[in-house]
Order: sequence, then structure tokens, then C-alpha cells
Amino acid sequence: MTPKLTRRGLLASAAATPLAGLAATGARAQTAQQGINTVDFRRVKLGDFEVTTLLAGTRAVPDPQTIFGLNASEEEFAAASEAAHIPTDQAQFFFTPTLVNTGSELVLFDTGLNPAGITAALEAAGHAPGDVDVVVITHMHGDHIGGLADDSGTATFGNARYVTGATEFDHWSNAGNEGFEDKVRPLAEQMEMISGGDSVASGIEAIEAFGHTPGHMVYRLESGGQSLIVAADFANHYVWSLAYPDWEVRFDMDKSAAAASRKELLGMMAADKLPFIGYHMPFPAIGYVDMRDSGYHYTPMSYQLML
Repeated sequence: MTPKLTRRGLLASAAATPLAGLAATGARAQTAQQGINTVDFRRVKLGDFEVTTLLAGTRAVPDPQTIFGLNASEEEFAAASEAAHIPTDQAQFFFTPTLVNTGSELVLFDTGLNPAGITAALEAAGHAPGDVDVVVITHMHGDHIGGLADDSGTATFGNARYVTGATEFDHWSNAGNEGFEDKVRPLAEQMEMISGGDSVASGIEAIEAFGHTPGHMVYRLESGGQSLIVAADFANHYVWSLAYPDWEVRFDMDKSAAAASRKELLGMMAADKLPFIGYHMPFPAIGYVDMRDSGYHYTPMSYQLML
């Protein structure tokens, strides 16, 4: 006859074998820690487009108020940080190029800090640099052009054509900038120069958002009745720049023009409920913005672009 199990019997059985539980716990405690992980890419759908954000690099930076909120007091900066549950002594930077598969072309927006970072992120997403048909440079700061070529001058994207803003190119071509001379100048004959309102490819339109650099551009993607803004560096941090658009950012070359562009884009995206990709937003760098009080609030994407 099979004995009948009762609650009292089960409790007694568990009490009689405490060492088994301790042994299992001990074995788990001895497992080596593996460190903080990162995900190299995130792919979503936008109509008939596939849009992939690529994490080409990340690093911690100390003393963020030497970069953000230059015209804010320490008290204002600390209060905004505390409300967002982020520290004031350091910040995590993300570098996130965007890859758009239109169905006929593979379009890459910006290239990260170096060829190694963008190549690794592309490969994680199932692509090689040679697969890229078009490379769009939103502006020519080093963390956007760094992946264009290696130290020997060998181009990373051997099969691509290149697109950038005419105003941006003209500025840097006369600036005596080493990064431009090493990475961009050798590709000049392969570059198409565009202005706001021009198309990179079907469904991809340039929008002027000057200020961060003299010719900084963002891009509107449209497919199947859906839209998304590839917003580059219009805001460099989701709190200290986006939520407080009048706070000055060290990297903005014309700070008043950058603030004006920031507010114009934020107002448009909030009014039209448009998702956007921010190059330095927390990875996977896709989110939404809403008006809140006298500023704006960033909401990361969850599953909206999976449906």
C-alpha cells in the first residue's frame, strides 16, 4: 500500500534534510560572477523597414556637470538627478549608430568611435561592413566618423556610397580638424552633399537641426504609415539635456542654436507622438518624449515597435 502524503509529512521530510538545501545554496554561491553585460543590437519594425540600433561603444564619464547643465546651479543639477534616480558624480555614455533596411538598401547612420566597435555591432546583428549600401553622417564629431576608416586609411565600408550635409562638410573642411582630415576628406569624392528636405533613400528625409555642430542633421523615416526620427545628437542625455532643453551642453558648438533646435524637435515629437533614436540615449536608444511642466520627459520604448 502506498503511504499517504500529508502536509505534516512533507514538512518533516524537509526538516530532516537541511544539509541538502545548504549544499545547493553553497554551490550556487561559488559560481563566478560574470560582469555587467551589454546587448550589441536591438531590431524593430517600422512599416516595411527594419530598424536596428547598434551599440558601438559605451563608457563611464566622471563629473557630468562639466559637460551638462553648464548654466544650471549645482543645486538644480543635483535635484534633477535625484528625481531621475541617477548619480551626479558620473554618467554612462552610449554610442549608438542606426541601421535601416529599407528592403532595397541597407542604410547606416553614423559609425561610432572606431572600426572595431561598429564592425562588432554589425556582425552581432548579422551583417558585415561590406553589406552596407549607404553611410549617412549626421555630423562630424569624432564619435560619429571614427568608424569610417582604420588608422591606415582603409575604408570600413568598401561598397557604400556616403551622404552628409553640405553645411556640415563645408565647416569641417575649413576647420583643420585631424579627425575630419583622416576619416572624411579621403572619402569626399564619394560623398553626396545634401540639405534639409532632401532624401537619402525612399522614405528617409533630412531635417536641419543646426547648433550642436554648424550643419547637424536629423532624419525622418517613414514607411507603411509609421514615422521615426533618427535624432543623432540633438540631445546628449535623457535628463540633463532632453528634459532641460535650455541647459547648456559643452559639446554644443552654438549653444543657443542647439537649444532652439532641441526645443523645436522635442515639441514636434511630443505633439506627433513620434518615437526617436538618440545617439547617446540609454541603449537601445529608442524612446518617446512628452511635455511635462516647463520641460520634457523621456520614456524608453518597451514593445511598441514590436507589434
